[in-house]
Amino acid sequence: MNQKKSDSKKVTKKVFIYILLISFGLMFLMPFVFLISTSLKSDIEAFSPNFTIIPKEIKWDNYAKAFKEIPYLTYTKNTLIITMSCVAGELISCPLVAYALSKVNWIGKKPIFALLLATMLIPYQVTMIPLYMIWNKLGLLGTKWPLIIPSFFGGAYYIIILTQFFKTIPNSLLEAARIDGASEFKIYRSIMLPLSKPALATIGIFTFLANWSDFLGPLLYLSDQSQWTLSLGLQQFMSAHSVKWGLLMAASAMFTIPTVIIFFFAQRYFIEGIVTTGLK
Repeated sequence: MNQKKSDSKKVTKKVFIYILLISFGLMFLMPFVFLISTSLKSDIEAFSPNFTIIPKEIKWDNYAKAFKEIPYLTYTKNTLIITMSCVAGELISCPLVAYALSKVNWIGKKPIFALLLATMLIPYQVTMIPLYMIWNKLGLLGTKWPLIIPSFFGGAYYIIILTQFFKTIPNSLLEAARIDGASEFKIYRSIMLPLSKPALATIGIFTFLANWSDFLGPLLYLSDQSQWTLSLGLQQFMSAHSVKWGLLMAASAMFTIPTVIIFFFAQRYFIEGIVTTGLK
């Protein structure tokens, strides 16, 4: 009897947890459902107080009109160039710095790591004007370079994530390689990088999402409309069509869907990068 009661409690607990998780999942899913639903409605139905998830009349032409109004392919190309360049920059620079801070003994390592942590306390708004003046002196305003070059020097947050990840990899693996005569770079390339694929995938996803949706950076440095990113183009589109919610939501959906697709296909690596210990 006690066994049955115990099993019943376990089942009840699991059901409650699943209901709670599903409820939270639906809660976070609702904004996206609202976005897609409104993007397929006419303006009259979008402003109707009686909200319905499924439109009475599906307006697929909202996407065609939004695609004509905004040079989507040009903005997408610009966004992809900046985003993928930043992803490549972070994946090249951050692991190198993280390896030096976690597995190589050298004087000043701890102060440098503390300084790296301290930089995370400075908001971007504080350094925005000095950085703008630097890029102006270099003559790079109005180009994509101010948005791309900093990633090749590594982001403090990503370096710290990888540093903590590298510390979980046993030093015995590295010592065995050193005894065999392997150089530090060979150890880094042959041992550290293969073991850190989940963490690198996580950094790549974080960087992609941050740069794909970045608005302030392109607003500061990109003056020519032919170089605008999707975030800038969508903001201009919103200013011109502030009352056309169907078109607005269609344009927003075209901006959002790529990030959803990327996360959907990369979520396994993202989750693995968070929970893994670095050694399988």
